[in-house]
Amino acid sequence: MTSLAHQLKRLALPQNDPNLFTRKEVASLLFEPKHAATMDRNTFYALGCTGLDELLGIEPVFAEFQDTLFSQASVTLERSVQSKEINAKLDEGISLFLARVSPYFLLKPAQKCLEWLIHRFHIQLYNVDSLLACALPYHETKTFTRVVQLLKISDPTNRWHWLHALQRSGVPLARGTLITHCYKDLSFMDFICTMVTKAVMAYSTHVTTSSQLRVVFSFYASTVVSALDAAGAVTDTMISKLLPFVQKGLKSSLADYRAATYMIVCQLAVKVVMEGSLVSTLALQVAKSLVKEPTLTREGLGCLIVLLQNQKEGSVGPKYTLQSMAVVHDVSPLLRYLLPPLVHSVVATHYHEMEQDAEVPAHRLLLESIVGSLPLSKGLDDTVARLLLVEYLGLGQPSAEHITALNQNLLPLVRLYCGALDGVLSGHVCDLADAEQKQLFHHFISLSMSSGKFKENLDPGFLRDALLERMQDDIPEVVAATLKALEVGLMVLTLPVLQDCVRVLSDPRLGRGNAELSERLGWRLLPFLVVVAATPDSPQLQLATCVAHCPVLAQHPLTQDWAQELGEVVGRHSGVALLLEANTRLVSTLTKNLALMEPFSKRSALEKLALAVEQLQPHGSGLWARTAVLVLNQALLQGLAQQSDTHHLVTAQCVYAGLERHLLAASGDTDVAASVFRTSFSEALVVYLEKGQGGSPAHPEYRQALLSLLHGFISTLKCPDPSFRGDVWWNPEKLDTNTCCYLHLLCRLFDVTISGASQGPADRSYRELMKLLFQVHLATPTDMFKFLCMLWSYGANHGDQLDVRVGAVLQTQALYVGRALLAALPAPTLHTLASAQAPVVPSLLGCLSSPYREVRRAAIAVLDTLGQAKDSSSSAFQPIITRLLKNTEEIIADPAHLSQALGVLHEETSADPKKATLGAAFQLLLQTIEASVCPSYTAVTLLRTLDHVNGESVLTALMPTLDSLVVQSGQEPTILRSEAQLSQLVLGKYTEQAAPLLTKDQACLDLFIQALKSPVQPYPDIPSIQVMALEQITKSFFGVLGEEVQQQLLGVMFDLLAESRDALVSNAISSVFKGLAVDAELVAKELVPPAKSKVTVTVQQTRRSKMKAEESGEAKPEEDAVPWQRVTLILELLQHKKKLKKAQALVPALFTLLARQLLLSCLLNVCQKLSPDAGPVAPDVLDEDKFNVELVVQCVRVSDMPQTHHHALLLLGTVASIFPEKVLHNIMPIFTFMGANIMRLDDSYSFQVINKTVQAVIPALIKAHEGSEGAQPDSIDVVVVKIVHVFVDALPHVPEHRRLPILSQLVATLGPARFLWVLLLLLFKQHATKTAGTAADKARQKPSDIDTFIDDVALEQDVEFWISLCCGFQVSEQLSSLIRILQYLMGLPQDMHDEAPVNSPPALRRGARRKEPQAEEKVEELLFNAEAHSSKELRHFKFLSVNFTAQLLASNSFIRKLSEGDEDDGLLQLQQSLLEETLRYIHSVAHCVEDNSDKPTAKFWRALLNKAYDVLDKVNSLLPTDTFIVVMKGLMGNRLPSVRRKAMELLNNKLQQKTKWEEPQVTVLISLSGDLLSIVGRGHGQVTEEEAMKDEEEEEQAINRQTALYSLKLLCRNFGADHQEAFVPVLRRAVEVATATGEEKNVAGSALLCIAEVASVLKTLAIPQLPSLMPALLQTMEERRDLLSNEIYLLSAVTALQRVCRITRLAETSSVSPQLSARLASLRSTLATKVAPRVLLPTLTKCYNDMVPAKQVCVCNECEPGETSQNILLRTERKATWVPSCPFWKDHIGHMEKDQLNSHQSELTSFFLTALDFRAHHCQGDLEKTAEVEGFTIDCLIAMVMKLSEITFRPLFFKLFDWSKTGSEGKERLLTFYRLADRIADRLKGLFVLFAGNLVKPFSDLLQQTNVSKTDEALFAGEDGVQKSTYVLDCMFKIFLYDTQHFLSKDRAEGLMGPLVDQLENTLGGEEECQRRVTQHLVPCLGQFSVAMGDDTQWKTLNYQVLLKTRHASCASPHLLGW
Repeated sequence: MTSLAHQLKRLALPQNDPNLFTRKEVASLLFEPKHAATMDRNTFYALGCTGLDELLGIEPVFAEFQDTLFSQASVTLERSVQSKEINAKLDEGISLFLARVSPYFLLKPAQKCLEWLIHRFHIQLYNVDSLLACALPYHETKTFTRVVQLLKISDPTNRWHWLHALQRSGVPLARGTLITHCYKDLSFMDFICTMVTKAVMAYSTHVTTSSQLRVVFSFYASTVVSALDAAGAVTDTMISKLLPFVQKGLKSSLADYRAATYMIVCQLAVKVVMEGSLVSTLALQVAKSLVKEPTLTREGLGCLIVLLQNQKEGSVGPKYTLQSMAVVHDVSPLLRYLLPPLVHSVVATHYHEMEQDAEVPAHRLLLESIVGSLPLSKGLDDTVARLLLVEYLGLGQPSAEHITALNQNLLPLVRLYCGALDGVLSGHVCDLADAEQKQLFHHFISLSMSSGKFKENLDPGFLRDALLERMQDDIPEVVAATLKALEVGLMVLTLPVLQDCVRVLSDPRLGRGNAELSERLGWRLLPFLVVVAATPDSPQLQLATCVAHCPVLAQHPLTQDWAQELGEVVGRHSGVALLLEANTRLVSTLTKNLALMEPFSKRSALEKLALAVEQLQPHGSGLWARTAVLVLNQALLQGLAQQSDTHHLVTAQCVYAGLERHLLAASGDTDVAASVFRTSFSEALVVYLEKGQGGSPAHPEYRQALLSLLHGFISTLKCPDPSFRGDVWWNPEKLDTNTCCYLHLLCRLFDVTISGASQGPADRSYRELMKLLFQVHLATPTDMFKFLCMLWSYGANHGDQLDVRVGAVLQTQALYVGRALLAALPAPTLHTLASAQAPVVPSLLGCLSSPYREVRRAAIAVLDTLGQAKDSSSSAFQPIITRLLKNTEEIIADPAHLSQALGVLHEETSADPKKATLGAAFQLLLQTIEASVCPSYTAVTLLRTLDHVNGESVLTALMPTLDSLVVQSGQEPTILRSEAQLSQLVLGKYTEQAAPLLTKDQACLDLFIQALKSPVQPYPDIPSIQVMALEQITKSFFGVLGEEVQQQLLGVMFDLLAESRDALVSNAISSVFKGLAVDAELVAKELVPPAKSKVTVTVQQTRRSKMKAEESGEAKPEEDAVPWQRVTLILELLQHKKKLKKAQALVPALFTLLARQLLLSCLLNVCQKLSPDAGPVAPDVLDEDKFNVELVVQCVRVSDMPQTHHHALLLLGTVASIFPEKVLHNIMPIFTFMGANIMRLDDSYSFQVINKTVQAVIPALIKAHEGSEGAQPDSIDVVVVKIVHVFVDALPHVPEHRRLPILSQLVATLGPARFLWVLLLLLFKQHATKTAGTAADKARQKPSDIDTFIDDVALEQDVEFWISLCCGFQVSEQLSSLIRILQYLMGLPQDMHDEAPVNSPPALRRGARRKEPQAEEKVEELLFNAEAHSSKELRHFKFLSVNFTAQLLASNSFIRKLSEGDEDDGLLQLQQSLLEETLRYIHSVAHCVEDNSDKPTAKFWRALLNKAYDVLDKVNSLLPTDTFIVVMKGLMGNRLPSVRRKAMELLNNKLQQKTKWEEPQVTVLISLSGDLLSIVGRGHGQVTEEEAMKDEEEEEQAINRQTALYSLKLLCRNFGADHQEAFVPVLRRAVEVATATGEEKNVAGSALLCIAEVASVLKTLAIPQLPSLMPALLQTMEERRDLLSNEIYLLSAVTALQRVCRITRLAETSSVSPQLSARLASLRSTLATKVAPRVLLPTLTKCYNDMVPAKQVCVCNECEPGETSQNILLRTERKATWVPSCPFWKDHIGHMEKDQLNSHQSELTSFFLTALDFRAHHCQGDLEKTAEVEGFTIDCLIAMVMKLSEITFRPLFFKLFDWSKTGSEGKERLLTFYRLADRIADRLKGLFVLFAGNLVKPFSDLLQQTNVSKTDEALFAGEDGVQKSTYVLDCMFKIFLYDTQHFLSKDRAEGLMGPLVDQLENTLGGEEECQRRVTQHLVPCLGQFSVAMGDDTQWKTLNYQVLLKTRHASCASPHLLGW
């Protein structure tokens, strides 16, 4: 198939399919094609409707298609003739139906519906994709194959061509083929995914479940998953195709859709390793889908696991443990599912499969990790305990080995949640009946640390066995747990049990070989030595005695000799004395034994003793545990007092930790009452024991005993080294470890005491302790405030050397304590504290900037107290304090206000030298920061408060601090975090205010440079000192510096840029440099190395040095070598530098570098800075001589690097705007080089360089030329033409896809309106000369068809390219170019008279011309030099130009662009100018045709003329109607007669077309009549002498006048009927021309034809012209010689005479004019409604009397003698003129008010009585006209009746009734009255019955009188009698019909029955009239009469009377049939 065939096939539409036009075979799904062809459309429609009804029974969603696809209207719908919008809407409905029917595709109903759609809507042609999407899930069925066979997919380019094999074979599509195509053709995979989304959308508004779409989802998942699995490698493109649909699936609410998506995600995870971000996104989407729709939890979690397991570790970020998840989320639901199987696997599986299962340890570790790290809330702890117990008791009969191993594994688990086991164990204690379960329960209790709680519920034997067995365990933890159980159950255990326990403990074999067990047992037994029971037989005392004699304690170093001591105490004392003495002696024994130990042993013993105390749980425990805590803590305190300073503080920390814990636990009892504070421990212990023996809780006493221990601890605590107390600041950063430990304890003691003193029942006791703390450890006020200052500012310490957390509450409490202390101190002490040597004021300033309001409030209170002290004014900080206290509210409200206030104060200090004290205060603050003893975190806080305090003095004061910090950062591996922050803040003081100091003080500059060179970054979130310093170099800071300092800083920055490898530093330097306003001279010094002094050497020495260098093979570095890396980096910075001052200073340096082949981009940047607006610069800024354009051009010519070419061209483009003259002299080499080199390159950068060069150079040259004085107007055009010529010559070598953009950019830069035509002509010349030269070469040979075809193709391609080029610009620019082209063509010569030989090539001819001396070049010669080309080239050039003009105007691109644009005056002017130039050119070519008619070139000129006419047609067809009219109007005023004539001819052609003109267009067209009349008026003898033309022109003028008259005729024919007035001047002028003497006959004939047309249109308006026209016309008809000699003139005269004669009938024609009728109707309505009755009624009456004379009776047969029938007719017509006046009466009466009607009723009645006599007086035999007049009168009367009331109507009716019976005109009046009565009855309906009683007798009589069967001669014979009987019957019918008052009584019925029935025999009027009257009038009346009677007896009578009439011979059966 050829390419043309392919194009035609692509353009083919489905409706053009030939199968649609044949009935031999019809596409069908259910039938054979031939059989389907025999079926009609209704059969298919019925089949489709049946299928739809069946589908509706399955799925109701198809109901909406009943009114669309399956409606009756669809039977006649043919989509091939429908609009695009209707077809699109139809496609949408079909796609929706197919998507919904897809789940039911295999069902017969669905196939029936598809059969209708195939037959009616041809979906196999129009909707292939939707049809296949519907059937594709069933690809393995034969039905799918049948669908495929319906398609037209044989074309290999069709996307479904891969299914073409199925059409031939008829086998279903194999699944493997489908999967293979899916992963090979990604568009098909996208089709499948899109199919699913469309199906979901189709059911989105109806589906509640996904059951309908399950088959679609199954197909989707199976296909995509299989395709991913079968694909060799899953590419990124495949993943990108799937990801949007995966996201939609995960977000879907349909479970099946999400399940399918889960499968695809799993397959992707298994198949390919994805990017971490993608994995994270997918995991997040899967997780969100689980949260949003938790229906597929198991599947979703499985998908998530597969995804994460198969991807890189860490793809979704760091691993989050379950513990970290539990912090944020509630994991209890997850644990409820996880813990039961996990516990079972740990317990049961361990027992049954202990040897085989290797995963049990992992399960156990997991369970331990969960219960150990997670807070098991919401009852999960009880669940774990219950599960452990149940699983443990369900073990059965395990062996001893197994139970031991299991116990070892479960022990950690049981210990973790022993508290939760309490409730579980208590529920099982009493439920154990089985011995095996008891044994297992016994083992389990031994694991629990709470086993003692359940001993009271156990029998003694079981309890004894359990305790004794566990005490003998080898595991220390088990023995310790048993002892813990013994502690708990001490008060409830029986004595035998205790004795057995003691006996076990006394066994010397216990602990043998296990020293750890013995030691731990001893420490755990130590609390049992405390005595709390005074009775000798108490179990506790006996246990204490037994434990004392236990070998473990007897040999313990702390309890030596205690057994004897206890025996003595028991023997001597009793009661409370025994308790006090025993415990006191125990403390002394422990203390004595501690004193005997070595220091290290003593420290170890104290720590272990403290640990034993800490393990006791006093809160909520009994008397024994609390007493043990008190006694052992007392022993610890006494042992602590004996320790040396080396170990004292470490032990003190351990002791205090346990004491604080017990103290805080005791303080938690909120119900504890206050008690007396006792400092003696013995007293407090006695009180507590006495209270405890009584059985009460004794909580206050216990707390007081603990406070007495705290009192002892405060007294016992020692200060290790008091030397630090002399420091001004207690700086934890500089103190040693012991001191920090000591301060740590002081802080914790202060925290506890201040917390207790502030609230609670023991506040007094805590106050005493606080007082003791201050007295012992902070004796002096100085120490007190140093300690408080440390607390005030310690919250900002990130190092936390003291390991103390000082929160806002403690900070506030410390501040208020300081305030209280200040208030109590004497004035000298306050003065000392407020001095600069004290840390109070700086610390308070730091607190004032705290983010917590209460802290700031407390600090203000302290500052206020300090400021109000006596002699406070002598304080150095007093000025600051005083000013700050004035802003207390602002400081408390805003933490940032302090820094602002201090900034304002400092500015006042700088502005006012008198405030020296304030300045001194600031200096003291800065000295405080500078002091080495000041903590760095305090300095940071202070410096932040001084954020707005800047200046030279500030920087000077902080320089030592910065120096030390910079040195530290370079020496120490890491500095403190606060020190790094301090460095940042100090560097921040290098501000604009402090910048002059760098110029004054070299040390300050050196320090800043040193900071710039410090690259160390100790903390990742804090930048290095180097970056901090760079950030301080801002524009304002740099601008204040001196030039030398700026030079040094720039040098340092450039050095850092060259040396640093840190990207952060490089970016910082780049951003800093961009923001600076740099002097270019400084940068120039950095670019060019300093010049060195030259050493004079001889030539021989130079040569020798070179030879040595060559021999050694080493290159000697140049002395003035440039650091290339550094310079390159500087140039890169300059490349994007905007703020560059004196940029011209860089030019010499850059040219110096340019000579060394360096980059040109910096010169470009400098030039852009010098001239940002692309204009010239002043000579004093940059001298033109310094800019070496020739060197740049030389770089372009010499260099082989494209990069150099590009930069040089961009530079020249910029320089062109600065020095256009210099660039102008070198412009042609530049563009010649571009055309020969760069334009041939096919890369984007070269293309960009060309564009930028063109954009920069050419506009600059044009602008400079326009601005220069004395410049020749054509000189710049010549240069531009040469440039364009370069581009055109290089065009064949430019890549094809680059040609159009390059030329478009060139023309856009030059200006399309000015130079587009130049480019086009040069392109035409190139093609013409090329083809002409080729033709000359082939002239010797016979051209083949292939050569001709190739030439045609080349021309077609070139023309398409030229059209594309033109259409890239505005329509106005294209039209201007075409005008210029036509003007240029008219300037070319016709032909070359001295034509060179054809055999000589054009080049030689042009070369010969060049040898001649040439004058100054002109644009015309450069475009096409006729002398340098042959005649054939000239002719080809002309024809090519005209041909292109025609093709451009006819191109779709041009027409589209013209239609999209707005029509304005400029475009109209251009269109008119183009028409004018086209007409001129046609005129010129026409002359050439005449001149060359006998020459060989005649054929060419005729072809050119035809092409020119083609251009004219194209221009004319492009003009919209409105534009066409305006252009024609302009052309009619052209000075050339030929142009005017052609314009009129175009107008005539337009007028002759059947065009639907709009009213505005008609108005403009009519306005053309003035221009046409002016042309007509320029006749012979009507112009002046100066305007006289030549004979030829006069003849042309006559033709123009004829054409103008013809145009006027056409205008009148089209628009004269609606615009008659406008053509009156036309008629007048035509008459003048026709009647003028000596007028040319052809013109006069045209005038006569125009008169004929205008007169026939103007009608009556033409009458005024007849007096002047008719004599002349008749005179013309008499001149027979002229008429016979000119046939056209004769025909014109006859036509005019014929048309004029028709004017005599215009009056009749005009009377029926719709416009006149409308005007008359409006006038009548206005008169009838607006004029008062008193005025109008007399007028109307008079009008009637004038039109209808009274008493003028006429009988038709008795007319006056001699009177003709015509006179009678005229007289009747005159009387009939009353009819038009009737509407006046009707409208007037209808608008009359009720009052007006009542007042004028008599007048109206008289008038109507007169008017009703019209029949009697004015009949004159014309009954039809009389009936018409009478009917109008009755209508007017009824209008009045309808406005009357019953009261006013009754007399009127009776008056009319009397009127009908009086006078000699009785018969006529009766007829009129009965007609009136019938009309009134019809209008009044039931109301008329009220007045009809008096009419019964007259009606009866009249019926008898008109019945010819009753009388021999009827009263009313003839037509009157028939009408009267008819009116009477109709009136009676209406009375009977509307009777609701029982009007027809028996008497009236009897009176009317006879006359009515007798009418059946009345043959008045003849048989035919009789039948009509009976059928239409009598029968309805009798029927309604019977209904109105309502009496059965009367019905029988009536029936009988009617039946009797059947005997009458004249009573025909049809009459009775009507009855």
